[in-house]
Amino acid sequence: MVDLEEIERVREEAQLLYPEAEVEQAIERMALGIGRDLCKANPVVLCVLNGGIVITGKLLTRLPFPLQLDSVHATRYGGAVRGRELRWLHEPGTDLEGRTVLLVDDILDEGLTLAAIREYCLAKGAFEVRIAVLLDKRLPEKKPCEADYVGLSCVNRYVFGSGMDYHGYLRNLAGIYACRDR
Repeated sequence: MVDLEEIERVREEAQLLYPEAEVEQAIERMALGIGRDLCKANPVVLCVLNGGIVITGKLLTRLPFPLQLDSVHATRYGGAVRGRELRWLHEPGTDLEGRTVLLVDDILDEGLTLAAIREYCLAKGAFEVRIAVLLDKRLPEKKPCEADYVGLSCVNRYVFGSGMDYHGYLRNLAGIYACRDR
């Protein structure tokens, strides 16, 4: 069980990396790029649960062209702060055969989950798979996938807010925060 006092302490001690206004500007830039590239593609937008809920909702209202929305839930974290083995919790119901798929997630961290979801979509017959993430974490090692649309980037720290969580909490904060280094 998570200690709510710990959650509150982490929130209070965290460093604000990006305030809400900068997050919103980044989402607007992402939407412009997605709109330019996919406006005639009849895409399936796949929200990567749970972290992608916030960014997907904000992007959708900025994409003024026909699209279908669905979700996928594969996780390595499950509320923990360290990734483990990938678990599939929900597969999309929309037929992906011959479609352009836009995966939308909160963060591109090590890239293992998004790479696995991309491969799943291609195996289901997707014509192409593009990836949009609010935050791309800069890591020294090469990732198994890259995002086509990136809102913001950050150094390798544990972050939360704007869809990203700390032990399943704090996704609802409007800005993006980094845990204090310990």
